[in-house]
Amino acid sequence: MKKFLRIYGITFAGSLLFSLAFSAFFETNQVGMAGMTGLGQVINVFLPQISVGVIVFVLNVPIFLVGWKLLGFHLLASSLFSMFVTSAAMDAFTRLGNFSAMDPMLASLCGGALMGLGLGMVFSQGATTGGTDIIGRLLKLKFPWLPLGKLVLVPDLAALVLVAVAFGRLEAALYGAVAMFVSSQVTDTVLYGLDSSKVAYIISDKWQEITRTLMDRQGRGVTILQGEGGYTGDEKRVLLVAFKQREIVDIKRQVHELDQGAFLIVCDARDVLGEGFGKYRQDEI
Repeated sequence: MKKFLRIYGITFAGSLLFSLAFSAFFETNQVGMAGMTGLGQVINVFLPQISVGVIVFVLNVPIFLVGWKLLGFHLLASSLFSMFVTSAAMDAFTRLGNFSAMDPMLASLCGGALMGLGLGMVFSQGATTGGTDIIGRLLKLKFPWLPLGKLVLVPDLAALVLVAVAFGRLEAALYGAVAMFVSSQVTDTVLYGLDSSKVAYIISDKWQEITRTLMDRQGRGVTILQGEGGYTGDEKRVLLVAFKQREIVDIKRQVHELDQGAFLIVCDARDVLGEGFGKYRQDEI
């Protein structure tokens, strides 16, 4: 029950942030949105009596049916919940909120950041807000090495073109493109940026002492690789160790204390799986 409440609580909060971004920044300032919400804006121009929230809900139905077959029941249930909250909150914020217009560029930046935060929260719980988010998840099955925030950009571009035509203003689509870029960056930061892991390669003649120190003091496993000096041809040991960002200062200090001439390379690492790090999930995004 705790897990269930956590998943749907975070999904609910993320959906509200997404809707608030639309009403406070995009709709108020005539900034075009991408995806199904953008298509909802386009249709609303020609059918103003139908709210954007209702239009988005109707457009999402066939996409959800496809997503259900390819991505499973959990995605359908949590995404239907997110889509319902998002559509209802859009209309509620629009009717009840008294949002003031602002500089379109500022609205694009702030709205894109808030929308990306909301989407990242929803995506992190295995759900989507529907529309091109589901298309992005489907593309993720085909291109699993690409970040989800970038994949969502692909179907969103077509919607922005239609927004420019419907609004009769190229600026609406260009501001929307800025917001879309900011949103994708924030989304990927929420999804992947918190996994601040590092991997270090250490070459030293005192590799045995360094290995014992890292294992005993840091509690990190060390893999010993066989190496050879390119110039001297001498046999070398290369230590490979993965660790968290907060440990980098201690590791560098300990290596330096044992061997001031040690060669140390520290690289960023993403999706580190195994003991002390993450676990594999089949539905991972």
